[in-house]
Parts: sequence; C-alpha cells; structure tokens
Amino acid sequence: MFSEFAFKIFQESIDTYHIKDDVYQEFHNPYPKDKIEHLLYRKNWIDTVQWHYEDIIRDPEIDPVAALDLKRKIDASNQDRTDLVEYIDSYFLKKYQSVQVKDDATINTESPAWAIDRLSILALKIYHMQEEVNRTDASPEHIKKCNEKLQVLLEQRKDLSAAIDQLLADIEAGNKYMKVYKQMKMYNDDELNPVLRGQKG
Repeated sequence: MFSEFAFKIFQESIDTYHIKDDVYQEFHNPYPKDKIEHLLYRKNWIDTVQWHYEDIIRDPEIDPVAALDLKRKIDASNQDRTDLVEYIDSYFLKKYQSVQVKDDATINTESPAWAIDRLSILALKIYHMQEEVNRTDASPEHIKKCNEKLQVLLEQRKDLSAAIDQLLADIEAGNKYMKVYKQMKMYNDDELNPVLRGQKG
C-alpha cells in the first residue's frame, strides 16, 4: 500500500534528522531524483526542519533579530513544502494519465499529495509524542496523558492511511479523478503582497 511505503520513508527522514537534531545540518537525499522516494524524503525533511523552527521561534528569550530571520526561513519552508506537494501530485497525474475516467466519477476534496502531506505531519506528531511517552524525567501523569494522545495519533494514522490508499485505488479504477490547483501563495509574491509591492521601484 502506498501509505505504508510513504510512512516508512517519512520515518527514515525523521530518524536521520534526529541523529544530529540540528535545523542547520546538511541535507542529503539518499534516493535518486527520478524516484517518488526522493520527493517523499525531501517533503518530510522540510516538514521536520520546520517543526523544529517552530519550536525555536517560541522561545520567549529569543533575540528579535534571530526571530525575524527564523520567520523568513519558515516562510521559505512553507513555499518549499507547497512546491513538493505539487511535484508529488504531478507524479500521480502522470501515473494515472491513461486511466479511463468513468462518466459518474467524482472528485475528492483534496489531491493525493495533500493527503500525503498530512501523513508526513502525522509521522512527526507520532515521533515526538512517542518521545514524551519515553521520557524518564516526566511525571507519571504526563506520561499517561501523552500515551493517550499517542493512541489517538496511531488511530488517526490508520484511518488516514486507509483513506489515502482508497483514494488512489479509486483514481486507478476511474471512480475518482484528479484535478490539481496550483497553490497561489500570495504572501511571497511581490505583485500580490501589497507590502512587497510597495517596496518595489
């Protein structure tokens, strides 16, 4: 199943990141550029680094200049994340391009890649909640609450994985069809963001 295949790559990315656990570490993708594994690994690495950016920026003692720099890194990361989702959807569009779509086929509320994006984030939530459960310096109450949350996340993984695999099966069978809208992020565009537009010239 594609969801299981993707989740294993997400776990590999997360585990590799946490060897150094440094947002500024060098990125190395172990998969060839022409493989879907390459896109999935890169996608999760972006999510993992951004997860830790978000931790750092919430430090109440953070230097304001450093916080501004970090905010811009988060903005750039969001754009990279969106780009990777679109690349993954392009993979599915090509894969299913010859499918005969049925006359009564329906469209899904989100594309396969945006559902996979949620699975990548979920992999991060599971990893970090498991860390909390494994803590030896936390109270029994904390560990109990985190374990309860972990069980919910694991159930969510099961449901989301099933939904992704069902969606892909429906697309392959012609019961659903893909229609991808390029994400028109306005805040990074100097023609669409009025603040950036005002700085031109």
